[in-house]
Amino acid sequence: MAENTQDYGTLFLIPTLLGDVEPLEVLPMKIKKVLDQTSHYIVENEKSARAFIKKVHPGKAQPQLKLDILNKYTEPTEYDAMLEPCLLGHNVGILSEAGVPCLADPGSEIVAVAHKKNITVVPLSGPSSILMGLIASGMNGQEFSFNGYLPIETAKRKKKLIALERQSLKGMTQIFMETPYRNMKLLEDVLAACDKNSRLCIAIDISLQTESIKTMTIGEWKNNIPDLHKRPAIFVLTAS
Repeated sequence: MAENTQDYGTLFLIPTLLGDVEPLEVLPMKIKKVLDQTSHYIVENEKSARAFIKKVHPGKAQPQLKLDILNKYTEPTEYDAMLEPCLLGHNVGILSEAGVPCLADPGSEIVAVAHKKNITVVPLSGPSSILMGLIASGMNGQEFSFNGYLPIETAKRKKKLIALERQSLKGMTQIFMETPYRNMKLLEDVLAACDKNSRLCIAIDISLQTESIKTMTIGEWKNNIPDLHKRPAIFVLTAS
């Protein structure tokens, strides 16, 4: 028999900003309403989470906020305690460090536990560099694969890129990313490993004033190499 969840709080998946931009330029008003109703949060970084909440909802009393940290050091045994407020009737919000929770960011394991506990999970809309890069690329949005971070070592990364390029021949667009300070090295490997006729979209600073999204062939990129150093970027690849 399912538990009575009538008095449970809701687990909200709350997207954040991708950079320094006014919140209401890219976020719906509903997020401010959810922040107003929520004092318990699961976050990657307390300082940036508090700064985001203050920016979106300046009137929210910071001392009332209760933040649990979810990062690579968090043990699965801690998840139940993080969701305990929901079982007591309080809303809980998962805040991504940048963009949408659970998509190239922590959170999915917490959400899985919430479903097991019959806690209602509500995703909120906001900027996702992965999806925005894909839809602006001009490539197949019907079938695609997000591959996250590729191997750092050059030989392994080139081998992976060749495999992704071959996979795209089956009609599946390939998406990947890198830590901003290693973007130029990744681009160098892409241009060296992939066929000159394959198409590559480089989506930089998505949703910011400096946003740039461009799709060209590998051959064309070799003659127009952009400066990606320390700029958040998404790479979208397909063989032609």
